[in-house]
Amino acid sequence: MRITPLSDQELIACYLEGNERAFEELLRRHKQKIYTSIYLFVKEQSLAEDIFQDVFIKIIDTLRKGKYNHEGKFVQWAMRIAYNMCVDYFRRNKRRPTVAPTDSFDIFDVLSLKEDDAQTHIIKSETHKKIRQLVDMLPPEQREVVILRHYADMSFKEISKLTRVSINTALGRMRYALINIRKMVEEKEISLYQ
Repeated sequence: MRITPLSDQELIACYLEGNERAFEELLRRHKQKIYTSIYLFVKEQSLAEDIFQDVFIKIIDTLRKGKYNHEGKFVQWAMRIAYNMCVDYFRRNKRRPTVAPTDSFDIFDVLSLKEDDAQTHIIKSETHKKIRQLVDMLPPEQREVVILRHYADMSFKEISKLTRVSINTALGRMRYALINIRKMVEEKEISLYQ
């Protein structure tokens, strides 16, 4: 049985019928996105790996207990679990997340780039670095919405449910984040494309 073309829901059904490979495919499909989002919040590789494992243990437990409902997409559900585990970690340790690359990990290394010439790749790399620095300078609530929207690919409806604010608040935070980034670019006379 080929499992790659199956939908997430079909893979879950196969896994619940005892097909371990179905869960492996589900994990393979979504691990990079989920791990990257966790890493962007915690900024520490070993901690991100621990939380990532805890997320999938919780997913397995929830699936096996029959508590997963099919009303949403699997990846958004998994992202919500990951986000909540990150928030729980920060509450326990009273830390605020920040977004910045380290020597060992950079979010843009895992995003697929089309084959570009060397100059275009260097320009993109520098642009991404400048944008990351600007995002890191945003207030925590705005930074959180930017991460969830652009790095975790979540809709504003999903962000509002996840962060327990209204959709208008989530949209407002994104709007202010963009305004603040624009101001920082103008004030610091940053050229994003050079």
